[in-house]
Amino acid sequence: MTCKIDYRASDDLLADRVILVTGAGDGIGRAAAKSYAAHGATVILLGRTTAKLESVYDEIEAAGGPQPAIFPLNFEGATLKDYQEMAETLDKAFGRLDGILHNAGLLGRITPFEQYPPALWEQVMQVNLNGPIWMTQALLPLLKASRDASVIFTSSSVGRKGRAFWGSYSVSKFATEGFVQVLADELENLSSIRVNSLNPGATRTRMRQSAFPGEDPATLRSAEQIMPTYLWLMGPDSRGHTGERFDAQPPRR
Repeated sequence: MTCKIDYRASDDLLADRVILVTGAGDGIGRAAAKSYAAHGATVILLGRTTAKLESVYDEIEAAGGPQPAIFPLNFEGATLKDYQEMAETLDKAFGRLDGILHNAGLLGRITPFEQYPPALWEQVMQVNLNGPIWMTQALLPLLKASRDASVIFTSSSVGRKGRAFWGSYSVSKFATEGFVQVLADELENLSSIRVNSLNPGATRTRMRQSAFPGEDPATLRSAEQIMPTYLWLMGPDSRGHTGERFDAQPPRR
């Protein structure tokens, strides 16, 4: 598991690339969208709250980045038809996709499995696993139209080693790790698409605060500080790496 926290991206690392970021309205998704745009990418901002996406859109434009696009979508209620229509819309607008960052996620509840609400379990699985998987399937033709496409799935330390009480969040991330390996193996010799998982680690986000309410946020890296690995994985310097697991920062001691 490699960490590229010291990676220095060139200013034009992602020039002329079209990159979709899910959960782009807040936290790590917002930081990634802005960082990708700052390095030349045309970013498609996907999320469930249009006002948040519009705010990120304005920040990118104010910083002089390429004009982004907004695509409101809520994984909780999205259907296969929605993903297909999304693919058709993006095909007409861009003709290809050079990258996807699957960042949107739902924590669920940290509680003993015996007490886990089944409806919440299904909801977490839909947002963290099923939605991103079926969206990726619909977008594969657009990724194949790229000469160098990178797909990043967000993982977690609890998706690599199970931890009590983390329930559906942990299970969804274990499944994500497995799907990354399956899809990467299928595509490796048939396309230029690389597929990897990335664990952001302990980062100063709202989800982290919900999971660890007693933790001092000042002791954590900000979303902006972990962007080097996000840039490296999305850019051409990570060619040749697929089906692998990466960390955005060293593990806490």
